[in-house]
Amino acid sequence: MTKPPAAKPASSKPSSPKQAPLPQPVFTAEGLETARILFARPAEFIMGAAQVDQMPPPDLPEVAFAGRSNVGKSSLINALTGRHGLARASTEPGRTRELNLFLLDECVRLVDLPGYGFARASKGETKKFQNLGRDYLRGRPNLKRVYLLIDSRHGLKSVDTEALDALDLAAVSYQIVLTKADKIKPGEAAREAERTLKLIAKRPAAFPRVAVTSSAKGGGMAELRAEIAMACGKLDDNALAPAPVIKVADVAAD
Repeated sequence: MTKPPAAKPASSKPSSPKQAPLPQPVFTAEGLETARILFARPAEFIMGAAQVDQMPPPDLPEVAFAGRSNVGKSSLINALTGRHGLARASTEPGRTRELNLFLLDECVRLVDLPGYGFARASKGETKKFQNLGRDYLRGRPNLKRVYLLIDSRHGLKSVDTEALDALDLAAVSYQIVLTKADKIKPGEAAREAERTLKLIAKRPAAFPRVAVTSSAKGGGMAELRAEIAMACGKLDDNALAPAPVIKVADVAAD
């Protein structure tokens, strides 16, 4: 009786897992440099407004920064402009109760909105300065985009839903910015960005990119500067990196 051929011994060398493709750059090197130069120009605090009608006329493009108390709005503004102390971070979360305005290069305004979450204030005071943020969203025709900051360690929480709903209701374009990415592993930050993008996919005013940043290490700042510059009309579509060409062979390989 003929013996069946002996089975080949299994290779002891483990097969290496297929690596995920590296993320494609959104902006060209020239676009990033143009944005860097913009944010390297003079920036100054100009005022804190307790009411929308106290603000300057809507003659310049504005972007606003929103988020839970202690999410790092002041640190982000300082990191974007490269000026430590331009926006003063409070040691007590929730102390920002005005619209704090900063002027960048005499051509763009950055607006720090009151934080939400666990401010140590009475319910009446809390409602007052959170309504101020809503009034701003509805009353500034020159508002180009809101950057909603989310702690990358925790992701979107139920407390953020009200802010998302208010932005959708006001029909103001907003982009999620994950902060403090240096506190977690790069892979975790990438997965949180992907998860966040899926959660906001059906929201009408959500911008379809999620920024991942670290104010402490400077990560993601170049790209976020370019996002802001483009939103304010300081960059055009030529600053966008070309989309990768997908070949038939690549699709078949997947």
